Amino acid sequence: MRAKQRREWIRFVGCAATAAMCATAAFGAHADDSFMLTSPSLTVGGTMPAVNVLNDNGCSGGNQSPPLEWHNAPPGTGGFAVSVYDPDAPGRGFWHWSVFGIPATTHSLPANASASGAITALGALQARNDYGNDGYGGPCPPPGRPHRYVISVHALKNIRSSLQDGRPAAVFAHEIDALEIAKASLTVTYGH
Repeated sequence: MRAKQRREWIRFVGCAATAAMCATAAFGAHADDSFMLTSPSLTVGGTMPAVNVLNDNGCSGGNQSPPLEWHNAPPGTGGFAVSVYDPDAPGRGFWHWSVFGIPATTHSLPANASASGAITALGALQARNDYGNDGYGGPCPPPGRPHRYVISVHALKNIRSSLQDGRPAAVFAHEIDALEIAKASLTVTYGH
């Protein structure tokens, strides 16, 4: 495991006890100038709404990407990426969404941005999720304990890349990691 990923995993595991502790660890003291990700429809530590859940594989949701807003990007931000990742899935985890190339002037995505054409209108790219589909694929874990879904916005030093729509999300993650200067995340859960 690379050092940066290991640090993120340790920080993530270390703050998994409560949503409040996790939010504090991720955003420091919540100063007004902290890089922050919020959503009008998601609550940190809450349950993913049905509208954002997959409509397949035994799940019956709306499969719409959630609305997201981010604030206080660090100086030097040349653009953004967005990701939704399930660290509780077996093996290496599960990528539900990865978007690359959001312009630096953009600070939000509307509900259902993945399927509505909003991502394309921004000139951004969407990866193939681990279901094998391009764009967003909502949560649908196996029956049992709920899984965590880490939703992140990544501030990138630039958005110049050779990435193309439909490449695997893990390829997008590698490119995002190489260009990231800051990240803000929120975590929700879902189980059935």
